[in-house]
This record gives sequence, C-alpha cells and structure tokens, in this order.
Amino acid sequence: MIVIKDSLPPAPPFWHRLNSFFAFPLQMRPLAYGLVLSFCSLLFEAIFFLPNALAFLLIEIGIMLAASRYGFKVIALGARGIRDSANFGRESSDDWTYLPWKLFAISVVQALLIGWLAWYSPVLGTVALFVMSFTFPAAVIVLVQSGSFFQAMNPGYVMDAMRIIGWPYALLCFFLFLLSTGAQVAISMVVPMFDGRIILPIVNFAFIYFGWVMASLLGYVMFQHHEAFGIDAVPGSSLGDGAPVDRRTPEQIAAQRTDAEVAQLITDGDLAAALGTAYEAQRTAASDDLAAQRRYHRVLAMVPDKQATMLDQARRFIALLMRRDMASEALKVFKLCRERDKTFSLDDPAMVIAMARAEWRNGDAHATLALLSGFDRRFRGNEAIPQAYELAARALVQGLGRADMAQPILTTLEARYPDSEQTKEVRWLLRPVVSAEAQT
Repeated sequence: MIVIKDSLPPAPPFWHRLNSFFAFPLQMRPLAYGLVLSFCSLLFEAIFFLPNALAFLLIEIGIMLAASRYGFKVIALGARGIRDSANFGRESSDDWTYLPWKLFAISVVQALLIGWLAWYSPVLGTVALFVMSFTFPAAVIVLVQSGSFFQAMNPGYVMDAMRIIGWPYALLCFFLFLLSTGAQVAISMVVPMFDGRIILPIVNFAFIYFGWVMASLLGYVMFQHHEAFGIDAVPGSSLGDGAPVDRRTPEQIAAQRTDAEVAQLITDGDLAAALGTAYEAQRTAASDDLAAQRRYHRVLAMVPDKQATMLDQARRFIALLMRRDMASEALKVFKLCRERDKTFSLDDPAMVIAMARAEWRNGDAHATLALLSGFDRRFRGNEAIPQAYELAARALVQGLGRADMAQPILTTLEARYPDSEQTKEVRWLLRPVVSAEAQT
C-alpha cells in the first residue's frame, strides 16, 4: 500500500531560533510597511480641521491598530509554519481583522479585575497582576487559535495552552518580558542622538519592531505544537536548523494523494474504480489543472473501450500542454492518439504549427510533415497556411534532401502569396533548383 507522509518533523526549540525572530521585521516587506507606518506619525498637521493633539492621538491609534493587525497575521501564519513574509500575500482571513479589538477588550477586563482586587486587597492585586502577566501570552495564543474573546478569557483554555507548551512556557514569558522592555531601551539609546520631529517615527518604529519580533516568536511557539493546537501546518513550512522541509503546495499534496489512490487501484486491477477516481478529480479541478488532466489521460489510455473519450480529452490535454510550453509531452500524447486512431487531428491551426515546429526542432522531418499533411485543406483560408507551406518545404529540403518535392510548394506560394515572407524564404531554400531551371 502506498502511503504519503504529510506531517512535518518536529520544529527546533524556539530558543534555537532567536536570531530569526529579530530578523523577521527586517525582511523587505515588513520593514517597508513598518517604516511607512512609523512616518505616518508626521502627518498629524495634515488633519488641519482638528487640534494637533487630537490629530496626533488619532494617527497614533491608527498606527497601533495597523501594526497590531499585521502582528496577529504574523502570529497566525507563523503558527502554520509560514516564516517568509513574501508568502503572506496569498494568505488572508477576516478573523485577524478583529483580533486587536478583542485583545484590547481582554486587557481592559483584566485591568479592571486587577484594579478591583487591588482596591479590595493590595496583596491580592499584586498576585493578580503577576498571574495575569504570566498567563497573558497563553491568552493571546488561545485568541489567535480560536478567534474567540470568551475562549481567551476562559482559564481552562488558557491553562490548556500552557500545558501544551509545557515548561518552556516560563522561558517564553521571560523572553517576551525582555522584548517588551526592548523598545524602551532602544528608544533611550537612540533618541538622544536626534532632535526634532524625526523622533516620532523613531519611537514608533521601535515599538513596531519589537512588537513584530514578539509576534514572530509567539507564532513559532504555536508552530512547534501546531498538531496539539489543531492547526494545519502549511506545506513549505520552514523548520530551520537543517531539518528537512516539505516544499509541496497544498495542491501538490492533494494531487499526489489522488495519484497514489489511482495507482493503488490500478495495481489491484480495478481499472473502473481508477477511471472513476481520475474522472472525478479532473471534473472538480480547474480546467487548467495539469496534474488532473494528465492523470485522467493516462488512465483513459489503459481502458480499451474508452478510446473515443481518450481522443476527445487528449485534444484539451494537448492544448493545455502547449500553453504550458510542454511541447515534448504534447507530442507524445499526439503520437499515442495517432497510434490508436490514424485520423486523429487537432482543430487549432496555430497549435498544429507550433507542434510541427517542435518536431522540426527535434530533427524529425517525417513527423513534421505528418503533422502538416493536408493543413491547407483542413484549415482552408487560414492565415497560417503560408507558415505551414514554408515549414513543410524546409523539412523536405533540409531534412530529407527532397528539393524536387518542395518545388510544387514554391509554385503554390508564388501563385497565392507572392509577397509573403514565407514565399521569399522558400525561394531562398530552393535557389539551386531555381537557378538550374533559369539556366535551362
């Protein structure tokens, strides 16, 4: 039995990947986005109808919201194993849009609870502050995993997240604490070197940078335990540290699963079931799904009483192969169809010319002529006829050394297309014959 492995090998511990977390915001796309957001803080004066203080506050809230949304995207995609920001564009979810607001609501509720406990008993307030701070990363993980405010507030779900991560959760909290203070340290070191309004973007970028570093770290920790969290890792996930990487796309995995199923059915001698599976796969796939069409064609070729269906499907399959610049495979399919039915032909003149050119490049003059045979009759009046004549003449003269057989082609070209480039080319090919006739 054929088995396809979809699971990824265990990811290295997050403390082995610290450099990659710090490097993530410096990738081209997050870096450009972070800089744009940071310099937006200089636009408060453009909102001339509001006081500067209020305009500045609104812009800062907008920057914080945009940075938070991107941070949640980093966590969510990192949890699935996507580490390269260049791959973020093809992944999206409306759920991420509301996560910053839900996290803000969680923070407000926790702050109110801590405040009430501190009013009731300063000791309880201190304990509550420690507990809330320690469990906050787990609450964020639950929020990203479920998208639910109530689950992120539920101690049971939070404790489950901490249990899944295990003892490294304490180390995670320690690193997150250091990162949360990193922006303040960076600002205290850099700001004295500048003055004026440029300080605003610098401060914003510091907070954005360290925020996205924390997001990258949290996403990776979730990825380490993606199976326990019920998260599907994306093929192509980066594991790092030399671990093997599955670079198949989801479509490739699905295709290989179907290939394995069809192959097993053929091995078991159940051609009817194999054909049914292949047919259903190509029926539900996109019309340009090469793997589905190739699989269906190969199974059809094995079933004797499906020759008419195979020939019909082959025309579409050949057209798809030619659009993908896979002329060699298209020619193999065409020849197989010709073996099954000597009258098999293609309906697209441009495709016939393209395949004939491919055969000529392969050095097969006979196959080139076979493809072009009767072209002018089948596609009467088509603008590609001079090209077919010229290619046929070239195959006869340069491929077979039969200039005498190419002479009627030149006569026809001179009569029908006297000024075409193809006529001039064939006349040049036959110049020895033309010169000999002129001398006689």
